[in-house]
Amino acid sequence: MSGMTTPAPRVSVVTIFLNAERFLGEAIESVLAQSFRDFELILVDDGSDEPCSAIARGYANRYAPRVQYVEHHGHRNLGMSASRNLGIAASQSEFIAFIDADDVWSADKLAEQVAIMDAHPNLGMSCGAVRFWRSWDGRQDVIVPTGHAQNRVIPPPEASLALYPLGKAVAPCPSDLLLRRNVVASLGGFEEHFTGPRQMYEDQAFLAKLYLAAPVFFSDKVWLNYRQHPDSYVAKVKRQGQYLEVRQYFLSWLERYLEGLPDVDTRVGTALRRARRFSHPLVHGITQRSAELLRWGMHTGRRVKRLTSRFAR
Repeated sequence: MSGMTTPAPRVSVVTIFLNAERFLGEAIESVLAQSFRDFELILVDDGSDEPCSAIARGYANRYAPRVQYVEHHGHRNLGMSASRNLGIAASQSEFIAFIDADDVWSADKLAEQVAIMDAHPNLGMSCGAVRFWRSWDGRQDVIVPTGHAQNRVIPPPEASLALYPLGKAVAPCPSDLLLRRNVVASLGGFEEHFTGPRQMYEDQAFLAKLYLAAPVFFSDKVWLNYRQHPDSYVAKVKRQGQYLEVRQYFLSWLERYLEGLPDVDTRVGTALRRARRFSHPLVHGITQRSAELLRWGMHTGRRVKRLTSRFAR
Protein backbone atom coordinates (compact mmCIF):
# COMPACT_ATOMS: atom_id res chain seq x y z
CA MET A 1 0.00 0.00 0.00
CA SER A 2 1.20 3.50 -0.79
CA GLY A 3 2.11 5.74 2.12
CA MET A 4 3.33 2.83 4.28
CA THR A 5 6.84 3.13 5.73
CA THR A 6 9.26 0.37 6.53
CA PRO A 7 9.76 -0.04 10.31
CA ALA A 8 13.12 1.17 11.53
CA PRO A 9 15.59 -1.55 12.49
CA ARG A 10 16.34 -2.02 16.17
CA VAL A 11 20.10 -1.49 15.76
CA SER A 12 22.07 0.94 13.62
CA VAL A 13 25.70 -0.12 13.21
CA VAL A 14 28.03 2.77 12.37
CA THR A 15 31.43 2.12 10.78
CA ILE A 16 33.67 5.16 10.36
CA PHE A 17 36.69 4.79 8.11
CA LEU A 18 39.60 6.66 6.57
CA ASN A 19 41.77 4.87 4.02
CA ALA A 20 41.11 1.54 5.71
CA GLU A 21 40.95 -0.59 2.58
CA ARG A 22 43.31 -3.16 4.13
CA PHE A 23 40.76 -4.24 6.76
CA LEU A 24 37.38 -2.63 5.96
CA GLY A 25 35.86 -5.59 4.12
CA GLU A 26 36.57 -7.94 7.03
CA ALA A 27 34.85 -5.59 9.50
CA ILE A 28 31.80 -5.24 7.24
CA GLU A 29 31.53 -9.00 6.69
CA SER A 30 31.51 -9.60 10.46
CA VAL A 31 28.48 -7.30 10.74
CA LEU A 32 26.67 -8.94 7.84
CA ALA A 33 27.26 -12.33 9.50
CA GLN A 34 25.39 -11.40 12.70
CA SER A 35 22.80 -13.89 13.93
CA PHE A 36 20.66 -10.89 14.95
CA ARG A 37 19.24 -9.61 11.65
CA ASP A 38 17.23 -6.51 12.63
CA PHE A 39 19.99 -4.00 11.89
CA GLU A 40 21.21 -1.47 9.37
CA LEU A 41 24.86 -0.72 8.62
CA ILE A 42 25.95 2.86 7.94
CA LEU A 43 29.40 3.27 6.38
CA VAL A 44 30.76 6.75 7.11
CA ASP A 45 33.58 7.90 4.82
CA ASP A 46 35.81 10.45 6.55
CA GLY A 47 37.45 11.65 3.34
CA SER A 48 39.12 8.45 2.13
CA ASP A 49 41.02 8.03 -1.11
CA GLU A 50 39.10 6.36 -3.93
CA PRO A 51 40.25 2.74 -3.42
CA CYS A 52 38.75 2.67 0.08
CA SER A 53 35.65 4.69 -0.82
CA ALA A 54 34.98 2.30 -3.69
CA ILE A 55 34.95 -0.70 -1.33
CA ALA A 56 32.34 0.95 0.90
CA ARG A 57 30.16 2.09 -2.00
CA GLY A 58 30.35 -1.43 -3.42
CA TYR A 59 28.90 -2.90 -0.24
CA ALA A 60 26.19 -0.20 -0.12
CA ASN A 61 25.17 -0.95 -3.70
CA ARG A 62 25.20 -4.70 -3.19
CA TYR A 63 23.31 -4.78 0.11
CA ALA A 64 20.98 -1.78 -0.12
CA PRO A 65 18.93 -0.74 1.78
CA ARG A 66 20.47 -2.59 4.74
CA VAL A 67 23.88 -0.99 4.05
CA GLN A 68 24.22 2.75 3.42
CA TYR A 69 27.19 4.88 2.39
CA VAL A 70 27.43 8.46 3.71
CA GLU A 71 30.17 11.09 3.62
CA HIS A 72 30.80 14.63 4.81
CA HIS A 73 29.89 17.47 2.46
CA GLY A 74 32.62 17.84 -0.15
CA HIS A 75 34.14 14.48 0.86
CA ARG A 76 35.98 16.27 3.68
CA ASN A 77 38.00 14.73 6.48
CA LEU A 78 36.42 15.99 9.73
CA GLY A 79 37.62 13.41 12.25
CA MET A 80 36.28 10.45 14.16
CA SER A 81 33.74 12.21 16.38
CA ALA A 82 32.17 14.19 13.53
CA SER A 83 31.99 10.97 11.53
CA ARG A 84 30.34 9.07 14.38
CA ASN A 85 27.81 11.90 14.72
CA LEU A 86 27.11 11.82 10.98
CA GLY A 87 26.41 8.09 11.21
CA ILE A 88 24.13 8.60 14.21
CA ALA A 89 22.25 11.36 12.34
CA ALA A 90 21.71 9.01 9.39
CA SER A 91 20.43 6.21 11.63
CA GLN A 92 16.84 5.37 12.57
CA SER A 93 17.17 2.82 15.33
CA GLU A 94 16.56 2.23 19.02
CA PHE A 95 20.19 1.23 19.56
CA ILE A 96 23.52 2.44 18.15
CA ALA A 97 26.57 0.22 17.77
CA PHE A 98 30.01 1.03 16.38
CA ILE A 99 32.61 -1.11 14.70
CA ASP A 100 35.81 0.56 13.60
CA ALA A 101 37.20 -0.45 10.23
CA ASP A 102 40.03 -2.65 11.53
CA ASP A 103 38.03 -4.69 14.06
CA VAL A 104 35.90 -7.85 13.82
CA TRP A 105 32.79 -8.99 15.74
CA SER A 106 31.71 -12.45 16.83
CA ALA A 107 28.48 -13.63 15.18
CA ASP A 108 26.33 -13.38 18.34
CA LYS A 109 27.45 -9.92 19.47
CA LEU A 110 24.30 -7.97 18.63
CA ALA A 111 21.92 -10.73 19.70
CA GLU A 112 23.46 -11.06 23.15
CA GLN A 113 23.92 -7.33 23.71
CA VAL A 114 20.36 -6.46 22.69
CA ALA A 115 19.13 -9.14 25.13
CA ILE A 116 21.07 -7.42 27.93
CA MET A 117 19.64 -4.01 27.01
CA ASP A 118 16.11 -5.44 26.86
CA ALA A 119 16.54 -7.09 30.25
CA HIS A 120 17.61 -3.76 31.78
CA PRO A 121 15.58 -0.95 30.14
CA ASN A 122 17.38 1.75 32.11
CA LEU A 123 20.81 0.90 30.69
CA GLY A 124 22.53 3.48 28.55
CA MET A 125 25.27 1.13 27.35
CA SER A 126 26.48 -2.44 27.36
CA CYS A 127 29.84 -3.89 26.32
CA GLY A 128 31.96 -6.97 26.99
CA ALA A 129 35.48 -8.22 27.54
CA VAL A 130 37.83 -7.68 24.61
CA ARG A 131 40.18 -9.94 22.72
CA PHE A 132 43.31 -7.91 22.01
CA TRP A 133 43.73 -9.53 18.63
CA ARG A 134 47.34 -10.23 17.74
CA SER A 135 47.00 -13.69 16.20
CA TRP A 136 45.88 -12.17 12.90
CA ASP A 137 49.58 -11.55 12.20
CA GLY A 138 51.03 -14.48 14.13
CA ARG A 139 51.31 -13.14 17.68
CA GLN A 140 49.44 -14.25 20.80
CA ASP A 141 45.98 -12.91 21.70
CA VAL A 142 45.13 -11.55 25.14
CA ILE A 143 41.61 -11.32 26.56
CA VAL A 144 41.10 -8.27 28.77
CA PRO A 145 37.99 -7.76 30.97
CA THR A 146 36.36 -4.36 30.59
CA GLY A 147 35.34 -2.43 33.67
CA HIS A 148 35.82 -3.03 37.37
CA ALA A 149 32.83 -5.35 37.86
CA GLN A 150 31.11 -7.66 35.41
CA ASN A 151 27.54 -8.85 34.83
CA ARG A 152 25.74 -6.30 36.97
CA VAL A 153 24.21 -2.88 36.41
CA ILE A 154 26.67 -0.10 37.28
CA PRO A 155 24.88 3.10 38.40
CA PRO A 156 26.30 6.60 37.88
CA PRO A 157 28.92 7.74 38.71
CA GLU A 158 30.56 4.43 39.69
CA ALA A 159 32.14 3.80 36.27
CA SER A 160 33.56 7.35 36.20
CA LEU A 161 35.53 6.65 39.35
CA ALA A 162 36.60 3.09 38.57
CA LEU A 163 37.53 3.15 34.87
CA TYR A 164 40.33 4.79 32.92
CA PRO A 165 40.97 7.68 32.45
CA LEU A 166 40.07 8.69 36.04
CA GLY A 167 40.33 5.18 37.52
CA LYS A 168 42.42 2.09 36.90
CA ALA A 169 39.98 -0.42 35.35
CA VAL A 170 40.07 -0.97 31.59
CA ALA A 171 37.76 1.25 29.53
CA PRO A 172 35.54 -0.07 26.70
CA CYS A 173 36.61 -0.12 23.06
CA PRO A 174 34.33 1.88 20.75
CA SER A 175 33.79 -1.21 18.59
CA ASP A 176 32.25 -3.03 21.56
CA LEU A 177 29.64 -0.44 22.57
CA LEU A 178 25.89 -0.87 22.22
CA LEU A 179 24.20 2.42 23.16
CA ARG A 180 20.58 3.41 23.69
CA ARG A 181 19.79 6.03 21.10
CA ASN A 182 17.81 8.39 23.34
CA VAL A 183 20.72 8.51 25.81
CA VAL A 184 23.17 9.35 23.00
CA ALA A 185 20.85 12.16 21.86
CA SER A 186 20.49 13.55 25.39
CA LEU A 187 24.29 13.80 25.67
CA GLY A 188 24.72 15.63 22.37
CA GLY A 189 26.67 12.80 20.75
CA PHE A 190 30.44 12.87 20.41
CA GLU A 191 32.67 15.90 21.02
CA GLU A 192 33.78 17.05 17.57
CA HIS A 193 36.64 19.26 18.79
CA PHE A 194 38.65 16.13 19.60
CA THR A 195 40.48 16.23 16.27
CA GLY A 196 44.04 15.45 15.18
CA PRO A 197 46.03 13.63 17.90
CA ARG A 198 43.19 14.43 20.35
CA GLN A 199 41.09 11.79 18.62
CA MET A 200 42.85 9.32 20.89
CA TYR A 201 40.43 10.51 23.58
CA GLU A 202 37.31 11.14 21.48
CA ASP A 203 35.65 7.96 22.74
CA GLN A 204 36.65 8.69 26.34
CA ALA A 205 35.04 12.14 26.16
CA PHE A 206 31.72 10.58 25.15
CA LEU A 207 32.01 7.84 27.76
CA ALA A 208 32.80 10.39 30.48
CA LYS A 209 29.44 12.03 29.75
CA LEU A 210 27.66 8.69 29.60
CA TYR A 211 29.00 7.39 32.93
CA LEU A 212 27.53 10.42 34.70
CA ALA A 213 24.13 10.15 33.02
CA ALA A 214 23.05 6.50 32.81
CA PRO A 215 23.70 3.02 34.20
CA VAL A 216 26.07 0.80 32.20
CA PHE A 217 26.79 -2.94 32.00
CA PHE A 218 30.10 -4.75 31.52
CA SER A 219 29.62 -8.35 30.44
CA ASP A 220 32.32 -11.01 30.82
CA LYS A 221 31.56 -12.31 27.32
CA VAL A 222 33.98 -11.66 24.45
CA TRP A 223 32.36 -10.26 21.31
CA LEU A 224 35.18 -8.19 19.83
CA ASN A 225 38.47 -8.92 18.12
CA TYR A 226 40.27 -5.61 18.68
CA ARG A 227 43.00 -5.65 16.07
CA GLN A 228 46.46 -4.65 17.31
CA HIS A 229 48.72 -3.09 14.69
CA PRO A 230 51.30 -0.28 14.52
CA ASP A 231 49.13 1.91 12.26
CA SER A 232 46.33 2.28 14.82
CA TYR A 233 45.64 5.80 16.05
CA VAL A 234 46.55 5.06 19.65
CA ALA A 235 49.86 3.49 18.59
CA LYS A 236 50.73 6.51 16.43
CA VAL A 237 49.99 9.08 19.16
CA LYS A 238 52.09 7.23 21.72
CA ARG A 239 54.90 6.69 19.22
CA GLN A 240 54.96 10.43 18.48
CA GLY A 241 55.20 11.29 22.19
CA GLN A 242 51.88 13.18 22.27
CA TYR A 243 50.07 11.10 24.88
CA LEU A 244 50.49 13.50 27.82
CA GLU A 245 49.49 16.53 25.76
CA VAL A 246 46.34 14.79 24.56
CA ARG A 247 45.48 13.56 28.06
CA GLN A 248 45.84 17.08 29.47
CA TYR A 249 43.47 18.38 26.79
CA PHE A 250 40.89 15.76 27.75
CA LEU A 251 41.18 16.48 31.48
CA SER A 252 40.82 20.24 30.91
CA TRP A 253 37.73 19.64 28.80
CA LEU A 254 36.26 17.32 31.45
CA GLU A 255 36.80 19.95 34.14
CA ARG A 256 34.83 22.49 32.09
CA TYR A 257 32.11 19.92 31.37
CA LEU A 258 31.68 19.11 35.06
CA GLU A 259 31.41 22.81 35.90
CA GLY A 260 28.35 23.01 33.66
CA LEU A 261 26.51 20.13 35.34
CA PRO A 262 24.27 20.44 38.41
CA ASP A 263 24.92 18.31 41.48
CA VAL A 264 28.01 16.39 40.34
CA ASP A 265 29.17 13.82 42.87
CA THR A 266 32.12 15.37 44.71
CA ARG A 267 34.11 12.16 44.29
CA VAL A 268 34.28 12.76 40.54
CA GLY A 269 35.86 16.18 41.05
CA THR A 270 38.35 14.70 43.49
CA ALA A 271 39.28 11.94 41.02
CA LEU A 272 39.70 14.52 38.26
CA ARG A 273 42.01 16.69 40.36
CA ARG A 274 44.11 13.64 41.22
CA ALA A 275 44.31 12.66 37.55
CA ARG A 276 45.38 16.18 36.55
CA ARG A 277 48.06 16.20 39.22
CA PHE A 278 49.59 12.92 38.07
CA SER A 279 49.25 13.82 34.38
CA HIS A 280 51.45 16.89 34.70
CA PRO A 281 54.61 16.25 32.62
CA LEU A 282 56.97 16.90 35.54
CA VAL A 283 55.04 14.68 37.96
CA HIS A 284 54.60 12.02 35.27
CA GLY A 285 58.35 12.04 34.60
CA ILE A 286 59.18 11.75 38.30
CA THR A 287 56.64 8.95 38.71
CA GLN A 288 58.02 7.06 35.72
CA ARG A 289 61.59 7.49 36.96
CA SER A 290 60.59 6.34 40.45
CA ALA A 291 58.97 3.25 38.99
CA GLU A 292 62.12 2.53 36.97
CA LEU A 293 64.30 2.92 40.07
CA LEU A 294 61.96 0.65 42.04
CA ARG A 295 62.14 -2.03 39.34
CA TRP A 296 65.93 -1.67 39.21
CA GLY A 297 66.15 -1.93 43.00
CA MET A 298 63.96 -5.03 43.11
CA HIS A 299 65.98 -6.64 40.30
CA THR A 300 69.28 -5.79 42.02
CA GLY A 301 67.96 -7.08 45.33
CA ARG A 302 67.01 -10.41 43.79
CA ARG A 303 70.47 -10.73 42.20
CA VAL A 304 72.20 -9.98 45.50
CA LYS A 305 69.99 -12.51 47.29
CA ARG A 306 70.83 -15.20 44.73
CA LEU A 307 74.56 -14.52 44.97
CA THR A 308 74.44 -14.49 48.78
CA SER A 309 72.64 -17.82 48.92
CA ARG A 310 75.08 -19.31 46.39
CA PHE A 311 78.16 -18.33 48.43
CA ALA A 312 76.48 -19.43 51.64
CA ARG A 313 76.39 -22.94 50.25
